[in-house]
Order: sequence, then structure tokens, then C-alpha cells
Amino acid sequence: MDYIELTLNLTPKTPWTEILIGELADMGFESFTEENDKFQAYISSKDYNKDKTQSFLKSFGQKDLTLNFEEKLIPSQNWNLNWESDFEPVEIGKRLLIRAPFHAQGIDFEETIEIQPQMSFGTGHHQTTYLLSKVLLDLDLKDKTILDVGTGTGILGILASKKGAKSIIGTDIETGACENAIENIARNNILNFSILEGDLQVVPNEKYDVIIANINKNVLKKHLAGYADRSKKGTILLLSGFFETDVPELIGFAEKFDFIHKETHLNESWAVIQFKM
Repeated sequence: MDYIELTLNLTPKTPWTEILIGELADMGFESFTEENDKFQAYISSKDYNKDKTQSFLKSFGQKDLTLNFEEKLIPSQNWNLNWESDFEPVEIGKRLLIRAPFHAQGIDFEETIEIQPQMSFGTGHHQTTYLLSKVLLDLDLKDKTILDVGTGTGILGILASKKGAKSIIGTDIETGACENAIENIARNNILNFSILEGDLQVVPNEKYDVIIANINKNVLKKHLAGYADRSKKGTILLLSGFFETDVPELIGFAEKFDFIHKETHLNESWAVIQFKM
């Protein structure tokens, strides 16, 4: 899949970067990187509305804010190669190592996951995937049934399997993500993790012990009724893919479906909310 890379330069950065990223996420941008005085946002070319995006960015400028931007098309092959060349191992203490096939194996970690890197979301580098991995490491997943919505590279479902989960279903709307997740499942010799391509409606309407959803705020709100339908008393729901500023809204919305807020975890303005039915 081709992607659009949007490079933005902001002066001053604070607090505008967080606000701007939140607005772009609501417009469908999937991932973000930040370096020095600029940050970059990525969206699939099929979801990119050039006129809407440029109109928004031009109107975003304030009298005390300077905003410059440029866009570039990244063909699918180059996109994957760029991420692979920049991919570094991810370590969560000594509890988890996430590495690519070309990295050293690492023998001092409780768990190791090998993935073929594709994008920043799903490799463990993005704050939400990192946070969710930490949360899963602290949960008792022995013999649990897991639903991983927006599975991406499959890393969270793979971790759940390694933690003793009974079965995992992962779903994603992107064909490339599903193919990569299946590849990574095989790389890690996981036998109880199946992948379905599509939105939530392709998921069997069964009851799951743990539901993981790392998407974006608007999709999560649209899905919450479906998560409730697939929950039972004691089901743990982990929501991520949004900013700290969105936490109160999502807690209030989830409580309408009888989810009880248990914990919120933060990392560089990104958030994971843990609920229980």
C-alpha cells in the first residue's frame, strides 16, 4: 500500500504539536514520528484527502504560531524498506525483547518476539504498542480467550499467546497488516492465533476474556457497543491509540456500556485505558 508522508514544522512546538497530532489522527492519519523541530504524519494514500488536509493545516495557523508543511508519496515497497532499515530492538526491562530477524537473539529476556518490521505502529516502538505490551505482561492471561482488534503486525496477540492465552483472534482492515501478522505468527511458532481481515463485524459474536483495541478514538467509540456484546462479567477491555486528552471522553463513553474504569497508563501523551465489565 502506498502512503503519504506529511512533514510539518511548528514554531513554537508546545502545546501545538499534541493538538495537531490529535486532529490529524481524527482525520485518519495512522502514525507519527518526531525529530528535532519537525514531525511527520503518515496516512494510506487511499484514505488521504489532500484538499481537506491542506485546508485544515492552512487554517490551523495562529498569529503566534508558524506552521509549514510538505507532503511526499512513499510507495509501498519503499515504505517497508525504510522502516526495516531504521528498526531497532525494543526492550521492556528484561521482561520482553522485540526484535527483527536480523538482530541478535538476546538470551537475557523472559520473552522474545521476532517480527518482520513494516510500520511504526505494531513494532513496539510506538508508545501505544509499548504501553499495551507492558500492561499485558502484568496480566494473568493463562487459559484466557483474547480478541485483538486492529492487530497490525500481530505483536500483542503473539505476546498474549506466549503468556499462556488459550486462543487469540486478531482482526485488521488492511490486507497488508493481516499478511504481515500471519507471517509474524509463523515466525514465533504460535499455533493458537488466527487472523481475520475486516472490521469488527467479521469477529464471531462470542464472549472473550480480554479485548485489546489499539486504533483511534473515533473508531473505538463506534466499536464500543460491539466490544460490550463480546464481553461477559470479568472481561478486561484495553483501549489505546489516542491521547491523554481523550481519556475522560472515552471513559465516559465506555461507562455507558457498563465498562468500569480500572486504570489509565500514559507514555509521552499517549494513553491506554483499562476497563473491566
